[in-house]
Amino acid sequence: MTGTASRVELPSGVRQRASAPFGRVVGSELSWILHRPRNLLALLGLAVIPVLIGTVLAITGGPSGGTGLFSAVAGNGLVLPVLALMLTQNLLLPLITAMVAADGLAGEAANGTLRGLLLAPVGRVRLVVVKALGVLLMVVLAVGVVALSGVLTGLLIVGSDGLVTLSGTTLPLGEALGRVALATGWCAVQMAAVGAVALAISATTEHSLLVLIATVGGLIVFGVLEAIPSLEWLKPIFITADWYSISDVLSDPIRWNNLVDGLWRAGCYMLVGFSAAVTRMATKDT
Repeated sequence: MTGTASRVELPSGVRQRASAPFGRVVGSELSWILHRPRNLLALLGLAVIPVLIGTVLAITGGPSGGTGLFSAVAGNGLVLPVLALMLTQNLLLPLITAMVAADGLAGEAANGTLRGLLLAPVGRVRLVVVKALGVLLMVVLAVGVVALSGVLTGLLIVGSDGLVTLSGTTLPLGEALGRVALATGWCAVQMAAVGAVALAISATTEHSLLVLIATVGGLIVFGVLEAIPSLEWLKPIFITADWYSISDVLSDPIRWNNLVDGLWRAGCYMLVGFSAAVTRMATKDT
């Protein structure tokens, strides 16, 4: 339970508070997320991934003669965080995002605490907002941990005085870090969209595992359908359509077309997912 107060009997003549303080409810939710061992272990696991990638590439020297990000990392450490984000956003980041969304509503329902939250003076719409903020916090932390670990690993193990872009130009350290920050923010928006969809699914079930299966399974199906040439016309509706475009931040100049399309698409998924979650919770029986 997230600490939201349940209904209590008040003495005669004392009016019950119309709504619980929003800041206190949000603080309780965020604290619960930050202190959950499973979430902390997930963040620790994400931090290790760039270290493993950087260490392997430093030892082996990376693939020779290639033009991809793996080849670009050799002697170019600030490519590592973008590579780590691109790899983790296909499975690990969505899995962790869906896990938190599943705990938020489906987990509460399974534990029998959702009824108390719905009866508490919080408000159903505000409850969804609180849960969405909790998911967003985990998204920002997860993506930020991958990026920060990638930057530190790249500078310490691979080494770099700047960034050699995929176009062959060299950027100074400050501008290179700006490119990494751009990739981090873009990835966070994509994961927030996944979180919104997962939260909508979480509002319809009491089974957390079902939320994970539906969310991650849906992403896998999208990936499979994208690989079928005859279904190219469906690609614009797939949330994963532009995920590999995160590497466009390493071009000089930045190739914005796919990045912007990805932001618009993620925004649509966030709007639909959050609206569906609110609608479901507003009509949910207590």
